[in-house]
Amino acid sequence: MGVIFNKEVQAGCRLGIWKINENYRELRVRLSLESEEIKTLESFRNHARKMEWLSVRNLINELTGKSSRIVYNEDRKPFLLESSYNLSISHSRDLTSILISRFMRVGIDMEYMSHKISMIAGRFINESEKITEDPDLLRYHLYIHWCAKEALYKICDKKNINFKRNLRIEPFEPLDRGSIVGTVDKVSRAESFLLNYFRMDNYIIVWCCK
Repeated sequence: MGVIFNKEVQAGCRLGIWKINENYRELRVRLSLESEEIKTLESFRNHARKMEWLSVRNLINELTGKSSRIVYNEDRKPFLLESSYNLSISHSRDLTSILISRFMRVGIDMEYMSHKISMIAGRFINESEKITEDPDLLRYHLYIHWCAKEALYKICDKKNINFKRNLRIEPFEPLDRGSIVGTVDKVSRAESFLLNYFRMDNYIIVWCCK
């Protein structure tokens, strides 16, 4: 199926989503890969991991309008080799998402709501954060919280951040789409971010540009 979402969600910040309906050959033939990239692709033993990797490269080419090579630093933060865009990547089930910007920091997370997230909520919700008491909304609310913290973690370069201790999400009402405020509190400083979220079928997508 390919690209199912491609939109400038904020001035200078574009979000794309790819739905993986293709087979391996259909995804691979679209790409012109360097020898190191081919080596990386062939090193994956899991077929789903190969499909994810290929969908990311196909999607970034669609968003940038050219053949673009993704590289990673020592913290596994992705960059474009020519440094033309900042980018953040997330995938879940059969969807891949990428957020790009030339001039802003970016962070995105996407999750398919597949399990009882309340069982692990104690690992990422701190005592000062508020979660709905409505049993019909609890699971959805927790997923937004989790995705928001993942997006904050990514936009802050994944360094020295504990989800429960360093990240805080301000109270919000869980809607089909909306905005929330998150704060990253580290020893050196505290920084606030405006995060945006929306629901796509059973997926939650949270993104942030700053």
